Amino acid sequence: MSKISPAGAVHQRSRRCHARPRTLGPVRNLEEHVPSDWWHRIFNGLYLKTDADVVADSRITAGEVDVVLQCLGLNMQERILDLCCGQGRHSLELARRGCRNVEGLDRSHYLIQRAKERAKEQGLGIKFREGDARKLPFEADDFDVVLVLGNSFGYFETLQDDLGVLREIFRVIKPWGKLLIDIADGQFLKENFQSRSWEWIDKNLFVCRERSLSSDGERLVSREVVTHVAKGVIADQFYAERLYSKESLSEVLQQAGFSEVIFPTVITPASQRAQDLGMMERRIVATAQVRKEWSQPRKKAHAAHKNVVVILGDPRRPDPLKPLCVFDDDDFYTIDKMKEALRELDAYKFTYLSNHDTLMRDLLRMRTRIHLVVNLCDEGFGNDPRSELHVPALLEALGFPYSGAGPQCLAFCYDKSVVRGAAKEMGIPVPQAHFIKPEDSAYELPFDFPVLVKPNFGDSSFGITARSVAYDAEGLINAITGIRNNLGYEKPILVEEFLTGKDLTVGIIGNPPSSYMVLPISEEDYSALPEDLPRICGYEAKWCPDSPYWSIRSVPARLNDSTARALIEWSTMLSERLECRDYTRFDWRLDAEGNPRLLEVNPNPGWCWDGHLAKMAAFTGMTYAEMLAAILRAAEDRLGIGGSEDSPSNG
Repeated sequence: MSKISPAGAVHQRSRRCHARPRTLGPVRNLEEHVPSDWWHRIFNGLYLKTDADVVADSRITAGEVDVVLQCLGLNMQERILDLCCGQGRHSLELARRGCRNVEGLDRSHYLIQRAKERAKEQGLGIKFREGDARKLPFEADDFDVVLVLGNSFGYFETLQDDLGVLREIFRVIKPWGKLLIDIADGQFLKENFQSRSWEWIDKNLFVCRERSLSSDGERLVSREVVTHVAKGVIADQFYAERLYSKESLSEVLQQAGFSEVIFPTVITPASQRAQDLGMMERRIVATAQVRKEWSQPRKKAHAAHKNVVVILGDPRRPDPLKPLCVFDDDDFYTIDKMKEALRELDAYKFTYLSNHDTLMRDLLRMRTRIHLVVNLCDEGFGNDPRSELHVPALLEALGFPYSGAGPQCLAFCYDKSVVRGAAKEMGIPVPQAHFIKPEDSAYELPFDFPVLVKPNFGDSSFGITARSVAYDAEGLINAITGIRNNLGYEKPILVEEFLTGKDLTVGIIGNPPSSYMVLPISEEDYSALPEDLPRICGYEAKWCPDSPYWSIRSVPARLNDSTARALIEWSTMLSERLECRDYTRFDWRLDAEGNPRLLEVNPNPGWCWDGHLAKMAAFTGMTYAEMLAAILRAAEDRLGIGGSEDSPSNG
């Protein structure tokens, strides 16, 4: 394979549905099974075992660092970025050799955590961070040298993606600085790759590999099936890496702006296992220089920053709504994307709190310096979804100004029957529904099938799957039993008529009726969904990339003017009635005749970069950072927080 994950491409938010790996058996075309973001899943603890003969061999690492020092003649004071650093093996070796200003960056949360742990154990002051290679979190002209080692380049689907990474590297290197990259010898591999191999990793694990060239002949497609002698198959994974020759690598480097590209040597690691080295068997080393003008320094802001605290879910705790009940790489990526976007807001200084055990103490410690708290903890206090309202309740008790809905609003909207009742009282249409109490064992519906069965309490589409749509009495019983038995849900269940018209979402940023914006209404596009599956955007669509529901897309809604006006009017009315604040999402569905019906009200909806709210904002040309800024401004306007000269909260 190769050393590490690239430091991140834009990708869809992916999540695994099952704890056990999905195995495919024989496949005719390996390329068809390679996920576009394969690198996002594959670099974990298992990778450190399958590739340990190279990436965990300190002797091989020392030899590769020898090559770096010989090719670049490094000054020990130079500022070095080890890009795509993985578990930090090269950064740590450079620091041990006396390099005093080494920093590592990689996309893999798991590998970065390993790097941090090793640096701490060895007493080496190296900064490791997660980041995106196509948008590096550094100022222009920041480093003397950038290293891309261990075949960590060429993972993206297109050459343009690789070019984007090189241009970003060019940006952060100082004038006259250098790049060193080592990468698989593509010409050698085209002629010598092993189409099939297998080897023992240790006494318990063995790996079988298949390889083929991509249809265009530009990438080597690989499959690894890792098997444990007692547990069976534990991984069946596909990946593809671009094959660069000296000529093609030189061309793309020059296109990115680099000059004086040379190829001083090759790397051929001597593995102790002496078996299949794959992409690591023979690597070419390239160096290039940056010749450019110094960039203009960023101007300092004249006004002082506002101190903003952002409260998040707690990654140290289990989360019952996530597929594997824990924060995974996708969650950390989502948080990183949010932090990256907030970095663009120059008027603010952000501090992030996610340890719920110390949340109150941390807030009190900073209370005299806080202008605003941004509550993005939609997981709930302690990652308990029933305790989402506890976070704003705590902030109110401590006297902090905060963004988003208050505890009463969150309590109302968590109970779907309460929202239905409020809407009906206001003359806003809702689907026909029947309320089933936990003690009920007989179900007589006052309306016809098909119906949608869902928990009355909850969010994040908890308990709403393809099996939630029932077409007869037997299906109804199975859906109710499934929710109660499979989810351990013993609270009321709501059975609604299943609406077959357009699935719509209205997003509001601001606070009706005084100051707000309505984002373009979105519609779920089910055209890629198999005909035999019900048209719903439930749990599978949001959390399960292996599901057919992952193909659902959000697109601008196509509605007549009267329907659009009604949806906007009713959404703003509900926002006021339920005391939603700053940003809210309203889910609607049309019946077979095109009449809208309210499904749910979502205060403090998903703030993530690929969520419904961000998609609707993007329909207007608004960036993710601009959307977050609009939410902050809405909270500030509501709270009367003006310029940065305003005093922080004093409780």
